[in-house]
Amino acid sequence: MLADQSIASPPGPIHMVDLFAGPGGLDVAAHWLGLVVDGIEWDDNACATRTKAGLRTRHADVRDHKPADFREATVLAGGPPCQTYTVAGSGAGRRALEQVRGFVKQMAAGEDVKESLKNLDDVRTGLVLEPLRWALEAVKDGRPYDAIVLEQVPAVLPVWEAVGEALAGVGYKSDCGILHTEMFGVPQTRRRAILIARRDRKPSLPTPTHQLYRKGLPANPADLALLPWETMGKAITRESPYVVISNYGTGGDPKARGRRRSDEPAATVTGKVSRNRLVTHDERELPRFTLAEAGRLQTFPIDYPWAGNDISQQIGNAIPPRLAAHVLAAALGLKLDEKSLDEAVNGAWEVTKASKPLAGNS
Repeated sequence: MLADQSIASPPGPIHMVDLFAGPGGLDVAAHWLGLVVDGIEWDDNACATRTKAGLRTRHADVRDHKPADFREATVLAGGPPCQTYTVAGSGAGRRALEQVRGFVKQMAAGEDVKESLKNLDDVRTGLVLEPLRWALEAVKDGRPYDAIVLEQVPAVLPVWEAVGEALAGVGYKSDCGILHTEMFGVPQTRRRAILIARRDRKPSLPTPTHQLYRKGLPANPADLALLPWETMGKAITRESPYVVISNYGTGGDPKARGRRRSDEPAATVTGKVSRNRLVTHDERELPRFTLAEAGRLQTFPIDYPWAGNDISQQIGNAIPPRLAAHVLAAALGLKLDEKSLDEAVNGAWEVTKASKPLAGNS
């Protein structure tokens, strides 16, 4: 992206601390927007990718840190681990939703729930409460965050709603809901529960730029003014059209593998993306997605320097940077330049060059 293709930068350097930063989905988007980011991540493999990508990283457990360790940060962001809440996971988090919502209320009342969290069936379930701990501690320290951005799988929406109520008690206004990634230019159908909060005004979730994907159906008339959804074929350059056969069954039947053509968005990219078969329309086998191609379906730059082990899992766990850019811009009151965003997504990754902002004041 050339400097003269971006619009005015946000006022002053904005610092963000990214909890559970993973391989960098939120961080990549933040760099595109001109933010300075410190990510906290404990997983060795994700940290290997972050190091190779040039992202500022604290290799540590979020639970061992607090807002005072990152005093320059005025924005708090985080996507806690989703394994116990996702449909493909153990389900421990989904079963404990009401219990977790109860913990939110206790925390809002000033109670310490640390010991109670140890009684959960899976300790990872309680990690979803860490961003609230950070937010409440920052308020108590007299240095509240200007903005907060949280993301998780759709099952966590009730928790985000409870967190929004807790934040209201300490001066925040918030908005939360489910966003469809293809409605923000991501060549993949994926849903995320998003919360954004601010102290100075009532924020709103970002407005979709692209149409909702409806398999085998025309666009919803209400979406006709929006751009068409992006396709796998546009994101990944291959010589001929192809069909992707999912590793997962559909409709509860493990033998009924879902199919998507290359002129459609991908199905949700998971840690098992490398197991998806690719075939021609007459069923001839094709090479499966490379790791770089899988990253493209998540809107990471084609040359993003994945490193460490379990790279498929790193890719599947990440929030798509393109969606993250829209969410962060909405939280910070910035207006995205879609053309420059396209160029950043489709261009080379260099952390120093990526810090040239794609957005200005809305």
